[in-house]
Amino acid sequence: MFAREVVLQLKPNVVKEFPVTFQKEILPLLRKQKGFLDELLLVTPEKRELEAISLWETKEYAETYNRELYPQIEKIMARFIEGTPVVKNLEAEYSTFHKVAFATTH
Repeated sequence: MFAREVVLQLKPNVVKEFPVTFQKEILPLLRKQKGFLDELLLVTPEKRELEAISLWETKEYAETYNRELYPQIEKIMARFIEGTPVVKNLEAEYSTFHKVAFATTH
Protein backbone atom coordinates (compact mmCIF):
# COMPACT_ATOMS: atom_id res chain seq x y z
CA MET A 1 0.00 0.00 0.00
CA PHE A 2 1.12 3.52 -0.74
CA ALA A 3 0.15 6.83 0.87
CA ARG A 4 0.25 10.45 -0.21
CA GLU A 5 0.38 13.12 2.47
CA VAL A 6 -0.58 16.69 1.61
CA VAL A 7 -0.12 19.41 4.23
CA LEU A 8 -1.63 22.81 3.56
CA GLN A 9 -2.47 26.05 5.32
CA LEU A 10 -6.16 26.95 5.38
CA LYS A 11 -7.42 30.48 4.90
CA PRO A 12 -9.22 31.89 7.93
CA ASN A 13 -12.87 30.93 8.32
CA VAL A 14 -13.02 28.19 5.63
CA VAL A 15 -12.69 25.15 7.86
CA LYS A 16 -16.47 24.56 7.86
CA GLU A 17 -16.83 24.97 4.11
CA PHE A 18 -13.86 22.80 3.12
CA PRO A 19 -15.29 19.42 4.27
CA VAL A 20 -18.51 20.09 2.34
CA THR A 21 -16.55 20.84 -0.83
CA PHE A 22 -14.34 17.82 -0.20
CA GLN A 23 -17.33 15.52 0.11
CA LYS A 24 -19.28 16.94 -2.84
CA GLU A 25 -16.51 17.72 -5.32
CA ILE A 26 -13.23 16.00 -4.45
CA LEU A 27 -14.23 12.65 -2.96
CA PRO A 28 -16.33 11.61 -5.99
CA LEU A 29 -13.28 12.24 -8.20
CA LEU A 30 -11.04 10.21 -5.90
CA ARG A 31 -13.47 7.30 -5.81
CA LYS A 32 -13.37 7.08 -9.61
CA GLN A 33 -9.57 6.91 -9.59
CA LYS A 34 -8.23 3.39 -10.05
CA GLY A 35 -6.36 2.12 -6.99
CA PHE A 36 -7.84 4.64 -4.52
CA LEU A 37 -8.54 3.07 -1.12
CA ASP A 38 -9.33 5.78 1.42
CA GLU A 39 -8.76 9.37 2.54
CA LEU A 40 -8.15 10.84 5.98
CA LEU A 41 -8.43 14.59 6.67
CA LEU A 42 -6.84 15.97 9.83
CA VAL A 43 -7.13 19.57 11.03
CA THR A 44 -5.15 21.26 13.78
CA PRO A 45 -7.13 22.57 16.78
CA GLU A 46 -6.57 26.12 15.52
CA LYS A 47 -8.22 25.10 12.21
CA ARG A 48 -5.37 26.60 10.19
CA GLU A 49 -3.46 23.54 9.01
CA LEU A 50 -4.96 20.57 7.22
CA GLU A 51 -3.27 17.25 6.54
CA ALA A 52 -4.81 14.95 3.93
CA ILE A 53 -3.63 11.36 3.68
CA SER A 54 -4.80 9.30 0.74
CA LEU A 55 -4.21 5.55 0.58
CA TRP A 56 -3.54 3.75 -2.70
CA GLU A 57 -3.18 0.11 -3.69
CA THR A 58 0.20 0.76 -5.32
CA LYS A 59 2.73 3.51 -5.89
CA GLU A 60 1.86 3.46 -9.59
CA TYR A 61 -1.81 4.26 -8.91
CA ALA A 62 -0.79 7.15 -6.65
CA GLU A 63 1.59 8.47 -9.31
CA THR A 64 -1.13 8.28 -11.97
CA TYR A 65 -3.45 10.22 -9.66
CA ASN A 66 -0.74 12.81 -9.03
CA ARG A 67 -0.20 13.34 -12.77
CA GLU A 68 -3.75 13.13 -14.07
CA LEU A 69 -6.18 14.25 -11.35
CA TYR A 70 -4.29 16.12 -8.62
CA PRO A 71 -3.88 19.31 -10.71
CA GLN A 72 -7.68 19.48 -11.01
CA ILE A 73 -8.09 18.94 -7.27
CA GLU A 74 -5.52 21.66 -6.55
CA LYS A 75 -7.68 24.08 -8.54
CA ILE A 76 -10.76 23.14 -6.49
CA MET A 77 -8.80 23.60 -3.25
CA ALA A 78 -7.21 26.92 -4.27
CA ARG A 79 -9.99 29.01 -2.74
CA PHE A 80 -9.36 27.37 0.66
CA ILE A 81 -5.59 27.46 0.96
CA GLU A 82 -2.73 29.89 1.50
CA GLY A 83 0.68 29.15 0.05
CA THR A 84 1.75 25.96 -1.66
CA PRO A 85 0.73 22.51 -0.37
CA VAL A 86 3.57 20.21 0.69
CA VAL A 87 3.23 16.70 -0.76
CA LYS A 88 5.02 13.60 0.54
CA ASN A 89 4.86 10.09 -0.85
CA LEU A 90 5.03 7.31 1.72
CA GLU A 91 5.01 3.53 1.79
CA ALA A 92 2.60 2.13 4.35
CA GLU A 93 4.35 -0.38 6.59
CA TYR A 94 1.59 -1.18 9.07
CA SER A 95 -1.94 -0.14 9.92
CA THR A 96 -4.96 -1.20 11.91
CA PHE A 97 -7.00 1.21 9.80
CA HIS A 98 -9.84 -0.82 8.24
CA LYS A 99 -7.92 -3.92 9.25
CA VAL A 100 -5.73 -3.57 6.19
CA ALA A 101 -3.04 -6.23 5.90
CA PHE A 102 0.44 -5.39 4.60
CA ALA A 103 2.76 -7.79 2.89
CA THR A 104 6.11 -7.97 4.64
CA THR A 105 9.24 -7.95 2.52
CA HIS A 106 11.70 -8.43 5.40
